[in-house]
Amino acid sequence: MAFLSVTIVFAQERKVTGKVTDPETGDGIPGVNIMIEGTTMGSVSDIEGNYEVDVPADATLVYSYVGYRTAVIEVGDQSVIDVVLQLDVTALEEIVVIGYGTVKKSDLTGAVTSVKEEDFNKGVFISPDALLQGKAPGVHIFNNDGTPGGATTVRIRGNSSVRTGNQPLYVVDGVPLDGRSAKPGLDAPEQGGSTASNPLNFINASDIASMEVLKDASATAIYGSRGANGVIIITTKKGRLGEPYVHFTTSWGVSSMMNSIDILDGDEYRQALSDYDLDPDGKDFGGNEDAMDYITRTAFVQNYNMSVGGGGNKGNYRVSFGYIDQPGIIETTGITKYNFSANGNYNFIDDRLKIDFNVISGFDGGTLYLVLG
Repeated sequence: MAFLSVTIVFAQERKVTGKVTDPETGDGIPGVNIMIEGTTMGSVSDIEGNYEVDVPADATLVYSYVGYRTAVIEVGDQSVIDVVLQLDVTALEEIVVIGYGTVKKSDLTGAVTSVKEEDFNKGVFISPDALLQGKAPGVHIFNNDGTPGGATTVRIRGNSSVRTGNQPLYVVDGVPLDGRSAKPGLDAPEQGGSTASNPLNFINASDIASMEVLKDASATAIYGSRGANGVIIITTKKGRLGEPYVHFTTSWGVSSMMNSIDILDGDEYRQALSDYDLDPDGKDFGGNEDAMDYITRTAFVQNYNMSVGGGGNKGNYRVSFGYIDQPGIIETTGITKYNFSANGNYNFIDDRLKIDFNVISGFDGGTLYLVLG
């Protein structure tokens, strides 16, 4: 009787096949877990999204994959079940990048603030730190002067040192920049002593996907003493699965002085010298210009960005170009910046070998920056 019961049970099992696809591209999703509800038995979709699983009668299949909503389907008398998994944006937003990988926000114990692209400050910005200004508690960002692209002071939870620097460590796509300066490159002493421009100018602000601020010792431990003043992790945008796409954005703006100082022109100055009975020798050079009008201007800002990307089951890619011209409201000040970035990843030898590459470069009219990852 026991033998007959087992035979009947096995006779009731049957094979279910199908394909799991993405809702936007229609491509198959590899690595989806297909489990029989209430058991530890199941299968995984292949590189094309196809799967097959042996199920008992009245079984329910559970389809799950990171970044997508879990689907639960009763098998019934079906032998072919094709499933379209829906994107789960909420689940993706709950993942936070930290120094040693990624972690769910609910499992995070260190002091970390994550700012996504949709939360960034809006406008035309030369440097990425302006995107974060006022968005992260305990992070204070000050402009050292009003020069476009000028240096900034960044403090995470105040000053940490009396004798050494207090700037945080910047990590761009996993590459820590020099601890003495945010500027990339090998010429650290010269970079550390330069304050003429913002050290993050080599990054196009429109290429930033997210910024994470690591504030406490546990979060910055992996970087050692370089992370003593906090760490800012900058993650750039990557190519996405699907057909190749081209994205182009442009914006313009105008800058001018809100309040001008009322000062004397040449004739009024000479009259003042006469009214106060002052000797004009050495004080009057014969000109008649309004100094504020002479040294200031209305500045027209223009910004252009273009990116090309795409991806498939074997990898993805993204290439972007950026151009911004922002004159200052003071004559002879301003910045013209060119940016280029390229990144991607590809899988070889049946996904046993994976190659990632990342190149970010920028030119701000005086210095050429390059970061390789």
